[in-house]
Amino acid sequence: MNKPQNIIVIGAGFAGLSAASVLAKAGHKVTIIEKNDQPGGRARVWEKDGFKFDMGPSWYWMPDVFENYFALFGKKVSDYYQLTRLDPGYRVYFGDDEEIDVPANIEALEELFEQIEPGSSAKLQQFLIQAKYKYEVAMCDYVFRPSHSITEFIDLRLIRESFRIQMLSSMSKHVRKYFKNPKLIKILEFPVLFLGATPQNTPAMYSLMNYADLSLGTWYPMGGMNEIVKAMVSLATELGVEIKLNTEASKINVSGNKAQTIETNQGTLTADFIIAGADYKFVDQHLLDKAHRNYTESHWESRTMSPSSLVYFIGLNKKLKGITHHNLFFDEDFDLHAHHIYTDPQWPDKPLFYVACTSQTDSSVAPEGCENLFFLMPLAPDLHDDEETREKYFNIMIDRFEAITSQTIRESIVVKRSYALNDFKNDYNSYKGNAYGLANTLAQTAFFKPSMKAKKVKNMLYTGQLTVPGPGVPPALISGQVAAKEAIKLMSGKK
Repeated sequence: MNKPQNIIVIGAGFAGLSAASVLAKAGHKVTIIEKNDQPGGRARVWEKDGFKFDMGPSWYWMPDVFENYFALFGKKVSDYYQLTRLDPGYRVYFGDDEEIDVPANIEALEELFEQIEPGSSAKLQQFLIQAKYKYEVAMCDYVFRPSHSITEFIDLRLIRESFRIQMLSSMSKHVRKYFKNPKLIKILEFPVLFLGATPQNTPAMYSLMNYADLSLGTWYPMGGMNEIVKAMVSLATELGVEIKLNTEASKINVSGNKAQTIETNQGTLTADFIIAGADYKFVDQHLLDKAHRNYTESHWESRTMSPSSLVYFIGLNKKLKGITHHNLFFDEDFDLHAHHIYTDPQWPDKPLFYVACTSQTDSSVAPEGCENLFFLMPLAPDLHDDEETREKYFNIMIDRFEAITSQTIRESIVVKRSYALNDFKNDYNSYKGNAYGLANTLAQTAFFKPSMKAKKVKNMLYTGQLTVPGPGVPPALISGQVAAKEAIKLMSGKK
């Protein structure tokens, strides 16, 4: 190996931690600077009065990605945390006493589909065979490409694969080729909400998410999603990575075409190489001088961002009946809510929302006899955000929750905290207060995403949800690995 380099990683989210550990394993001196008082990025925790809330990601999908990550270092997930497979994976409430539990067992799932739409079990098998193929192609090839240029994808095999995994058709059309029942369609389109775009604008390639959901399963790390962060921090520390909390970058100083130092509220740091895992737009537009930016402000304005969210962390002083770990409230018009996110951005008239009740699975996240609830309502980014509006929608969600589940909770709330657009901006410098990064539309996939390369700073790369491969916890883990490997090539003079 060449001489060890002094590498600064900006941001201790999943991508930053991932990149830092790969670089440290390669023998480099790595320091992570993190503006908040705990690592994890959006996967921080908030604790109050015996309740422990995951503040961000709450779904554990694609367990193979986590196993593969820790295997890079001779470790296993079970070295750090215990996984429980949820059964049912989740419940969907359609209103009017209609609800569907999505079972973990594939035979039970086929029976469920057949009951709802006769003949659909065989179609589900075909659908999932295709989805598995897409998952394996994407996860073994596409997502590990740095996507610096279209030339990475110009070979006959990849062109053939692009058609086979349906890069150019929409998820909406793809699902409707197989299924007619609106409830089944909603279940199959739901996972693309994690990708930040409507099914009509999401490539059918992303039915791979259905394979992740229905075949690989929905899991939960006991103790909460922050257990993944603890595991990654433990590994990084073991490898010699230094993590500086409460350290906020304010300027990247570049001489010629090379970054030299990073100014922070704790002093100036010298860097041989920089991995920017903080909000890409913030780094590009605020930490770099204009001459060294990848994009213009107007370019960023033209991007389609993923939704933001209104989140409420709720602690109850009683137990609930008949609720599952993950609950989707799809009792209102999906298309109308999507219209108010993507087409005519505004606070929605009749929102859909999601409720996690982690204490149904994990007694450690709430005091005995209590429940831990996480309410989330998707929102258009960059809306006006104030406490009065938040409270209005809190009451809408609580009213619907109580009516649909036939139990009251309002008078049992002992802990309550909201989190929305202004908080995403303040805590993460999140562009327009988005929650999930860049929407995975066809025009923003692979090499159409913001470049991992800092084009005018030769010793700097970007990683995280605004660059390749995209939003979500598993993609962030992969993004960090890809950025680290590219950095190693650049530092060795191979690129």
